[in-house]
Amino acid sequence: MSHRLHTASEALDAMMTAEQALAYRPPPRAVRLVPQEPIFPPLKVSEEPQRHAGDQPPNAQLGRTVVLACGADLVPQPVTWLWRDWLALGKLHILAGAPGQGKTTIALAMAATVSTGGLWPDTERCALGNILIWSGEDDPADTLLPRLLAMGADRGRCHFIKGTRAEDGTISPFDPASDLAALRDAIQTIGGIKLLIVDPVVSAVAGDSHKNTEVRRALQPLVDLAEACGCAVLGITHFAKGGQGSDPAQRVVGSVAFTAVARIVMVAAKVQGDEGEDARVLARAKSNIGPDNGGFEYHLEQREPLPGIQASCVAWGRAVEGSARDLLTYPDDGDDLEARDVVGFLRGLLADGPASAKSIFKDGEGAGYSRDQIKRASKRLGVEKRKDGMSGGWVWAIAAREKCTNSAKNMKGAHFDYVHPSPSSVLPSELGHEGGAKTTPIPNVLPSLPSNPPQLPSAPSESQAKEVF
Repeated sequence: MSHRLHTASEALDAMMTAEQALAYRPPPRAVRLVPQEPIFPPLKVSEEPQRHAGDQPPNAQLGRTVVLACGADLVPQPVTWLWRDWLALGKLHILAGAPGQGKTTIALAMAATVSTGGLWPDTERCALGNILIWSGEDDPADTLLPRLLAMGADRGRCHFIKGTRAEDGTISPFDPASDLAALRDAIQTIGGIKLLIVDPVVSAVAGDSHKNTEVRRALQPLVDLAEACGCAVLGITHFAKGGQGSDPAQRVVGSVAFTAVARIVMVAAKVQGDEGEDARVLARAKSNIGPDNGGFEYHLEQREPLPGIQASCVAWGRAVEGSARDLLTYPDDGDDLEARDVVGFLRGLLADGPASAKSIFKDGEGAGYSRDQIKRASKRLGVEKRKDGMSGGWVWAIAAREKCTNSAKNMKGAHFDYVHPSPSSVLPSELGHEGGAKTTPIPNVLPSLPSNPPQLPSAPSESQAKEVF
């Protein structure tokens, strides 16, 4: 390499005279320009409305200024986990599920683990801490504490919110919507609070829990409390009716803001196991700070922590993989049980043959079922619906191969030969004095019916289809 450079230099000297060699200067190097800070012009001052003497600007009336933070002044921090990927300190969490799935008991199982520094279901060790519980539905003495003791909690680290005390000494019920400032003082007094349970979390909303803006505004103090106290806040709520098979996070009752504000949403439901047995699953339905899938099986059992005191507790099972939507595809919740009751009712009405939709709705109303419930049940049952002639009403019948699906190809084979009213739709004038049917014999009209009854039209016209059935 050095030899080649030396040879090139000799050739250049031979081509240039001495004066030229002395006058030669290599071309200057390119100068790297350092970008200058941009200069932003001041904002244009808009014309303000005319004010009277003594009036102050709106911001001056409030006496507030905006607090800003530059990214250069912030130090990146990792998420501090109480239970890795499930409970984070300083964050709001939601635990939702249908009634009877043990949501409160699951939350108490988490609290018991924190109070003893025990093991989580994934065998990870929990940091020891105090727990604080507010429940608007269960009594601490006869329900909450026995459950905690049944799961091995340290009762000395378990604290319960019973109410608020006024300056005159009177005690009022605790209201999460207005008493969070006093709760913050209580948390500082206790010290070491790692988990705060709010049951139900909808109690923190003073306004309409179905309005997004009001829910966000109401939950923000709870979020601020979690961050200020450095504890994980777990709010318990219910599933809304309907929506089986949809995203479980979207089934949380109330506004979507409940799931949007919470950093992690957990759902609990009873599902059908691989071998057809009933199983309960706790799954992550949403997480903004970690994985949003996976879960654990669990079951509820009764124990006697103290003589004569029975309490329910959680026994954890194996870990399960998959999204919450896959794990809870067929949740066996309260709404599903109700739906099966309506299906059974409708199946009984149509067991003997087709019936008019009008009589079915009338009988359903008498049994306490709405039209919407009966319509949903007809889809589950695979009911075929046809128009009884051009001027007649709608007639329902069970398909020959009954399947619970909305697909039209599974609704073939229903027989509409003879339409009969359902037994409970008999008019009062046709009943006896004691409520029984008249004893007048009903003539056997079947032999006189035509052997080939006319076929019903396959589809109604557009104007006829407007009738609700």
